[in-house]
Amino acid sequence: MLRSHGEEPPHPTEQGLRWTSEQVLALAPDDASRKAGNKLGTAGPWSGAGTTGSGAVWGLCKGSGSKPYQTVVDTKGPAYKCSCPSRKFPCKHALGLLLLWAADAQAVRTVQDSDVPDWAEEWLAERRKREEARQQNGAGTGTPAKNADPDAARRRAEQRASRITAGATELEQRLSDLLRGGLAAAEQSGYGLWEETAARMVDAQAPGLAGRVRELGAIPGSGPGWPVRLLEECALIHLLDSAWLGRRRLPEALAATVRTRVGLTAPAAGPPVRDDWLILAQYDTSDGKLTTRRIWLYGRETGRTVLLLSFGAAGRSPQQALPVGLTIDAELVPYGGAGQLRADLGTQFGGPAPLGAPPPGGPAVSAVEAYGQALRDDPWLDSWPVTLHGVVPVPDGDGWQLADADGKSALPVTAAALSRPGLWKLVALSGGRPVTVFGEFGHQGFAPLTAWPEDGSETVPLI
Repeated sequence: MLRSHGEEPPHPTEQGLRWTSEQVLALAPDDASRKAGNKLGTAGPWSGAGTTGSGAVWGLCKGSGSKPYQTVVDTKGPAYKCSCPSRKFPCKHALGLLLLWAADAQAVRTVQDSDVPDWAEEWLAERRKREEARQQNGAGTGTPAKNADPDAARRRAEQRASRITAGATELEQRLSDLLRGGLAAAEQSGYGLWEETAARMVDAQAPGLAGRVRELGAIPGSGPGWPVRLLEECALIHLLDSAWLGRRRLPEALAATVRTRVGLTAPAAGPPVRDDWLILAQYDTSDGKLTTRRIWLYGRETGRTVLLLSFGAAGRSPQQALPVGLTIDAELVPYGGAGQLRADLGTQFGGPAPLGAPPPGGPAVSAVEAYGQALRDDPWLDSWPVTLHGVVPVPDGDGWQLADADGKSALPVTAAALSRPGLWKLVALSGGRPVTVFGEFGHQGFAPLTAWPEDGSETVPLI
């Protein structure tokens, strides 16, 4: 297996790597946690801090009460434990501790495993037991769990499929009514019609269809050209409806994609793939009810790009977080489906290590080709992960483009990315010189997520 070989770590020790402050802050669940963690990233509020070569970091942080908060981090996860009442993962104390560990080797000294305080060792030992049990039970290895009653599970699946079929049939009728009455009527009916239709899809246990219907409600009156956009989205929903109703005639990989798109979830069941995975990007999106965290990884040996998804509800940030700009030696278990990139994180073999070189990339035109090929497997894709090499950010009227250094091709930056501070970080990093950029490219343009200078000496998250 290939191993990554990068430059010397920022704080080399005989035991291992200490992360950079930027890699620590990339784990923050939100801006407020990032700012609060920065304030706790100095030695003042901390006592009894230490670390081991096995990936444990701990410390006592002075709070408003009489007892300090007990904070411990397992950097191999990473995973966090703190006695504070925060529901965020990591909390500000864990971020502050990691920032102190990254910046001050004197304040967080390396000790032997036998010197870990009891309160920290208790949690670390419990984590090790859970990991051993998980591996013995086959979790994260692609081994399907045993079902206590397979016949009952089959009947439930058939009943749900029947309800989805009824919902898709009803949705087809509503789309036909919309087109028969003319798209102009959609602006007059308002959002209530779409919300009621989405609720019907939820009743049919098709959350994927419900989400797409809700998006339709925001298109009428959204600006010039909205009828065209509405027609395009209606066509995609019609294609998904038709694919579901005719799924038995589809190739199995495409049928699996259709099941996923309508909202039928299935566990990761592919054979595990072990590699040195570069942690390319991590960011959150929220619909007001659910926070979705996306983590992009690239396999150094396999050349595969994969997506880890995790979720947090009711104001809780997702617990899974990985430090952007490092590499993990781990097994990933892929999901099924044509063109699907999603996987689950399985067994990790050691903690994060230096990234080394950024992933290989191509010119701007290669992103268009990659997205076009991906659409053949999954016509409902909004975007596709690509790495651009040797591109320069250049202004284009009110927007920006990423142009090849030779000027032969360019990609527009998405409107959403134009309002992010990361765009200006990218411009400053480039300074008119070519850079390597990882991001998502789709019909709305290119959304930059991470960048590297020409010599690949640092990783710069852009979101």
